[in-house]
Amino acid sequence: MDIVKTAQFTNGFQVNKVPYARLDVLGRGGSSKVYRVLTSDSKIYALKKVTLGGADDETLNSYQNEIALLNRLNGNDRIIRLIDSESSRKKGTLVMVLECGEVDMAKLLEERRGHRLQFQWVETYWQQMLEAVQVIHEAAIVHSDLKPANFVLVRGSLKLIDFGIAKAIPNDTTNIQRDAQIGTVNYMSPEAIEDTNLHSGEGKRCMKLGRPSDVWSLGCILYQMIYGAPPFHHLSTFQKMRAIPDPNHTIDFPPAAVPMSCLQRTPKARKTIPEILASPWLTKWQRSSSPSAQAPMAPSRGLVLRPNEFVMTVAHLEEVLKQSCRFGSEHGMCSEDTIKQWRTVSV
Repeated sequence: MDIVKTAQFTNGFQVNKVPYARLDVLGRGGSSKVYRVLTSDSKIYALKKVTLGGADDETLNSYQNEIALLNRLNGNDRIIRLIDSESSRKKGTLVMVLECGEVDMAKLLEERRGHRLQFQWVETYWQQMLEAVQVIHEAAIVHSDLKPANFVLVRGSLKLIDFGIAKAIPNDTTNIQRDAQIGTVNYMSPEAIEDTNLHSGEGKRCMKLGRPSDVWSLGCILYQMIYGAPPFHHLSTFQKMRAIPDPNHTIDFPPAAVPMSCLQRTPKARKTIPEILASPWLTKWQRSSSPSAQAPMAPSRGLVLRPNEFVMTVAHLEEVLKQSCRFGSEHGMCSEDTIKQWRTVSV
């Protein structure tokens, strides 16, 4: 109880009469602040407090929508858990108590920038991101703002957060309509940027977004995990808004690279989450790294692999060649002819 007392519950929060001690501020944005809080039984949560004074209807609806969707998704291990919530018109506040993550994927990627690429690290978190998005897509929900900062590690497990602009697909149809462009530009899909010339009944411009829009965003995240930055990071905001939907703007990676199936500008050409989860890049790695395969057999030779050996898939080999080409080119270690030969190797 000494720890709880020193946390000064009197200066903390109460949500539905449950006290929470304020520890520190995790983040802030617009009219909201997120605190790390402590319960009387020494559990740590994240508490998001929103000041409603002056908030317009769209802002209020986004928070109410987030609470409704989190309640609907409650119980899924890949989705951040909503512990409690309370809104008070009298106090002009809305409060949400959520699971507290240790670190988000944006910070992890920043820490790993410049370090050697580790395929197992990429594949582990890529699979967990896919599983999280599969949960919401199966529930007919489009997130619309997938980015590294919206995936957090909770006790070592990656979970999806921030459903403020997520939206349910009515009657499980293909698309939802938006009254404005949304999302974070680096990870926005072409259809989230393009003017579709559609108008709502109120005369507002609308965007049609569906599950493929989330798949594009995931492809941008995977690109960043592999190459160190999202595909359009080097452009200004204005240039990004023009380049992302432009089919003539080439995204730089090998034709057989993994993000390719996600970064197709035509939504129908993108693979679905189940198709990506079933791709050889993931399934071959899962078979070769499962606990029951401590000493896997080489596919065609019947040889037991040594502890420091592993089975390299085609996707692994392609990525090694890509990284070798990049490293050799940047450091002047190979001639242009040699690099061109490597890039045309068929594996």
